[in-house]
Amino acid sequence: MSHVNPDPEPERSTGLEPGGSVPPGETPPAESSMPEAGPRETHNPTKGWGKAPLTVILIVVILIAAFFLAYALSLIL
Repeated sequence: MSHVNPDPEPERSTGLEPGGSVPPGETPPAESSMPEAGPRETHNPTKGWGKAPLTVILIVVILIAAFFLAYALSLIL
């Protein structure tokens, strides 16, 4: 079984200088920053809870709390 080295040989690789470094023209340029690249948002509605779901949740929480309070009182008395 022969083992093949996945690394290329520096003598046969294109674009390498004698020391193994890459010349500046061979590498892609660094990414530049693009501030405010997207479209300007003029309408950005606020996100939050609607009144109806919040009311339903509060009613359910109050009913559950009242149930456990009544149950606790019935155990004590």
